[in-house]
Amino acid sequence: MKTTITCLLLLIGISVFSQTHHQEIEGFQKELNTEFSNPAESPLTDQGLTEFKELNFFTIDEKYRVEAKFVRTEDAVPFKMKTTTSRLPTYVKYGEAIFEIDGVEYKLSIYQSVRLSQTLEHENYLFLPFTDLTNGEESYIGGRFIDLSIPNGNTMVIDFNKAYNPYCAYNHKYSCPIPPDENHLEVKIKAGVKAYAGSH
Repeated sequence: MKTTITCLLLLIGISVFSQTHHQEIEGFQKELNTEFSNPAESPLTDQGLTEFKELNFFTIDEKYRVEAKFVRTEDAVPFKMKTTTSRLPTYVKYGEAIFEIDGVEYKLSIYQSVRLSQTLEHENYLFLPFTDLTNGEESYIGGRFIDLSIPNGNTMVIDFNKAYNPYCAYNHKYSCPIPPDENHLEVKIKAGVKAYAGSH
């Protein structure tokens, strides 16, 4: 009987978490769509803004919300990250995230903008640019980004359902970081924002 009750409580807990997670991601998607439909915030071209209805997202999938082991990078040397233009912003490798998807281990480098780290508003902001096997097909060819915060311990949650396109995917006037080669994932990350099919 105890085992049955324990299993039932576990299933209820999983169901509640799943519902909460879906609501969180739906909120993220709504916020992005609101930003893109607002002329004062939208990265879209004038024509793109006129045609815009909503962004295209992969189906929300809890498989792509992973708890990663976080390893802080010591004595990292600041470097110039390549962008889609001649601009070379300075970043530092803050740490590495090690996680599994479908039983396979992956590793991604996580970066910190030197400029943003010196501001009160963004002092805890971390930047995760990555590419995967959906790029150029289902998702933007140039890869996608995830916003993170400095973790308190040696683990961090990476939710690929919150992966978004750089502004360059919508408008060529922007200068966007290019994900370093070390952040290519040999797997299809079918989560987050899909490729944009509108006008550039």
